[in-house]
Amino acid sequence: MTEFKTRIFSGVQPTGNLHLGNYLGAIVNFVALQHENECIYCVVDMHAITVWQEPAELTRQIREVTAAFVAAGIDPVKNVVFNQSQVSAHAELAWIFNCVARIGWMNRMTQFKDKAGKDKENASLGLLAYPSLMAADILAYQATHVPVGEDQKQHLELTRDIAQKFNNDYAESIAAHGFGDAYFPITEPVITGPATRIMSLRDGTKKMSKSDPSDYSRINLTDDADGIAQKIRKAKTDAEPLPGEVEGLKGRPEADNLVGIYAALSGLSKDDVLRQFGGQQFSGFKPALADLAVEKLGPVGGEMRRLMADPGHIDTILADGAARADAIARPILDGVKDVVGFIRRKS
Repeated sequence: MTEFKTRIFSGVQPTGNLHLGNYLGAIVNFVALQHENECIYCVVDMHAITVWQEPAELTRQIREVTAAFVAAGIDPVKNVVFNQSQVSAHAELAWIFNCVARIGWMNRMTQFKDKAGKDKENASLGLLAYPSLMAADILAYQATHVPVGEDQKQHLELTRDIAQKFNNDYAESIAAHGFGDAYFPITEPVITGPATRIMSLRDGTKKMSKSDPSDYSRINLTDDADGIAQKIRKAKTDAEPLPGEVEGLKGRPEADNLVGIYAALSGLSKDDVLRQFGGQQFSGFKPALADLAVEKLGPVGGEMRRLMADPGHIDTILADGAARADAIARPILDGVKDVVGFIRRKS
């Protein structure tokens, strides 16, 4: 049976301001994973343009995501940090996967239905084929593991389906070219951390989102200390005191969200938080949460602003990462071309 080297891949879209949900749901986990694994972290700018992006703003946002990676503690020397469009293997492999995946698979994707809305006929072809590109992002590096949130599980399942179908469809050619019984791994999800889903500060039933029209619904990573504290003070709550145990958070989405944020920022469990604050009113809990958020997020925002002031430095990080990413992906893509039957230029 073909064995694959353990390798982690993950990407973040450069669309809108990065916020607390992105930080706790993804970036914190990226930082933790880098210590024990070979990690490839990608700013997925090709995914971003499946819906219209203002070009100058997209450039800024690519740099902002890169700055957030580095400011949060991702080491761009130890890890590969780059933007997707600089490595052509993503687009080339995505086309091959477009020919492996089935239209019915794409039509079932919940995210396409959500983003396209009622006017599916007016959505871009890229939006429909988005999961095929995501599969290419992962499998261009034969990544064995991907940290995913709840909203990306379906796309990872499709990545696994594409890998399996490619391995089955080309089994004879894969073996004939000396690649064993499978060319691509069946990538596994990595679900980490207690707070993978952070909700809006204005509505605890909705996910924190950069598209929410209210800036008070989220804490942006670039917010200063006063801004962070003010947003937490204004966060929606209910009239009841905090319960003494997690069971008491049921049916109280805003309370559950704030306790979850405190737990994630402090590294404690929700039970531990409620042992400390149970019975208190939010007037006592919110200042403690604000102080903690400022302590944890303030340095990240400050470092992001410093890095963003030197775009040349960020571009150098991305260029170096792209060269290293290409060195991994290029031979994998060459193998795919051989398996499929393409004639390619030998280097």
